Amino acid sequence: MSLLKSYGAYLAVEKGLARNTVESYSSDLGKFARFLEEGGQGLGTFMKADVAGFLERMRDEEASAASSCRALSSIRGLSRFMLREGFRDDDPTENISSPKKRETLPKALSLKEVRRLLRAEGGRMALRDTAMVELLYSSGLRVSELVLLRVSDINFVAGFLRVVGKGNKERIVPAHEEALRSVRRYSEGLRPVLLKGRQSEYMFLTNRGKPMTRQRFWQTLKASGRAAGVELSPHTLRHSFATHMLEGGADLRSLQKMLGHSDISTTQIYTKVSIGRAQEVFKKYHPRA
Repeated sequence: MSLLKSYGAYLAVEKGLARNTVESYSSDLGKFARFLEEGGQGLGTFMKADVAGFLERMRDEEASAASSCRALSSIRGLSRFMLREGFRDDDPTENISSPKKRETLPKALSLKEVRRLLRAEGGRMALRDTAMVELLYSSGLRVSELVLLRVSDINFVAGFLRVVGKGNKERIVPAHEEALRSVRRYSEGLRPVLLKGRQSEYMFLTNRGKPMTRQRFWQTLKASGRAAGVELSPHTLRHSFATHMLEGGADLRSLQKMLGHSDISTTQIYTKVSIGRAQEVFKKYHPRA
């Protein structure tokens, strides 16, 4: 019997949990197992950093705090089960705090900061890195969606991208002209050099010609941020896209479709960001504020 099946039986028989609860835990652990496989790890050998990385992935995919807490609870339960049954002699979930509901609004860059980031000096991968940053900001993509873009997903003539988001839901999003020019420059200039005669369906590649990963791109983005003097997280450019669209007059429903939110309440948080920025401007410039 596999580890997950053994744990599921333990939850159902010894803990007496309801079938739906057991299925929820199993679903969380299945996602965690797939995440570990991406990094060459398994459920029997994962470390504290793997748990933190998985929770960061959930945050990147805009999972709610409640979903992240349940996932951590599922992993913690499995870890303690393995410790008790002698499958391992440590608990990697020890001292990991439960994700808290965000009290602060998402941070958005100013237009000046976006320009600085796009003009930041890069190394020999500058064509690729600029194209990826341009697309993130141009179309409000999640990092996980950006790295999975295929060559066939980009329509340079019509100016749109075909994006596969959460739950394998497909959506069509527009892309800015300058962003597409950056992608074309990379595609025709650097990409063939990275491929070295090989083929790949993915648009963005590492310096070894492999498909770009979230982790590798995040390292690249951090380096670009440092060069530009801009503080970034994996979500900053997506948040900036949404905030600037609203400030420019975009309606919530259209923005919801572009961002791929299943619930408009997720999109509505950006109205609070815009209101917050308006209040900052008011306090700074109004003579009687």
